[in-house]
Amino acid sequence: MSRVIRIGTRGSKLALAQTGTIADALRATGAEVELVTVTTPGDKSSAPIPTIGVGVFTSALREALLREEVDVIVHSYKDLPTKPEPGITLAAVPRREDPRDALIARDGLTLGELPPGSTVGTGSPRRTAQLRSLGLGLEIVPIRGNIDTRMRKVIDGELDAVVLARAGLARIGRAEEITETLDPIQMLPAPAQGALAVECRTGDVDIEHLLGSTVDDEGTRAVATAERALLAALEAGCSAPVGALAEIVEDLDAEGRVVERISLRGTAAVEGDGDAVDMVRASALADIRDAEQLGRTLAAELLDLGAGALSGPAQ
Repeated sequence: MSRVIRIGTRGSKLALAQTGTIADALRATGAEVELVTVTTPGDKSSAPIPTIGVGVFTSALREALLREEVDVIVHSYKDLPTKPEPGITLAAVPRREDPRDALIARDGLTLGELPPGSTVGTGSPRRTAQLRSLGLGLEIVPIRGNIDTRMRKVIDGELDAVVLARAGLARIGRAEEITETLDPIQMLPAPAQGALAVECRTGDVDIEHLLGSTVDDEGTRAVATAERALLAALEAGCSAPVGALAEIVEDLDAEGRVVERISLRGTAAVEGDGDAVDMVRASALADIRDAEQLGRTLAAELLDLGAGALSGPAQ
C-alpha cells in the first residue's frame, strides 16, 4: 500500500501505547504510518464518566475518521457504545491483554487485607458496585484522571488503594506495582476490558483488509462479541454496573470429540437496602459461532434475576 496510513488516537500515555502496538504491526508489513492525536471531550472534563455520557472518549475520533482526517482509529473496546456507527467498520480486534482488574494498595496489601474504613478509589460504577457487594466495609471514593494520576493518590497517601484495569498497567509498563490481580469471582471486568477496537471507514476495503489480515484475532473478537452483546441486551451503557467475562474453553461434543466453545459469566447490580448493593450473577456456554446469541441469552437470565434496576439507557 503506497498511501500513508494516518491513525487517530487520544493523547494519553495509555492511548498512545495502545495505538503504538497497531502502528508497529502495520509498519512490519512495510506500510508507512503516521499517528494523529485527537482531543476528546473526555480529555477536557474532570466530571465523572457517567455524567459525561457514553462515547465521551470515542466520538471525536469517529468524527475525525468520517471527515477523512485520519484513516484508522484505535479505542479501548470497552469504551465503545454498543450501537453501531453508520459509515464505520470494526476492522480488527487484536489479541486481548489480561482482562482482569488490579489493585494497587499501600504497603503491598491485598483487597482482603485492607482494614474496614480503608479508602479505595475508582471512577467505575461497575467496580464500585462489586466492591460494595463484597461487604468489606471499604469506603469507595470516586476519582478521575489518567493511570499515573490515580496511582499517585496511593503513593501520596491520599487513598489506601485504587482499582485499575490490569491491561492498561501492563501496556504502560507498570504491572509490577500491582499488589493483587483480582479474581473474577470477586470482580468481573467490564465487557471487552483489555481488548482494543480498530475501526476504519466503511468502504475503505484496502485498509479493512490490511487490518483484518494483520492484527485481527478471531478468538478475541468472539469473546468480546459475547460480552458486549450481554451489555447491549441489558440496555446499559459502557459505564453501567455490569461485568462480563467470556473465555474460549474446551468441551466435548455429542460424539465425545474435543471442541472449542465460549463460556460467559455475567453480573449486574440491583438496588439493595440503604447503601448496600447486591449483584446478580449467571453463566452459560455456547458454540463460538453463537457468541452474540450467548450474550443475549445470559442477559435475559440476569434480567429475570432483577438486573434491570440500575441499567441505563440503551447506547
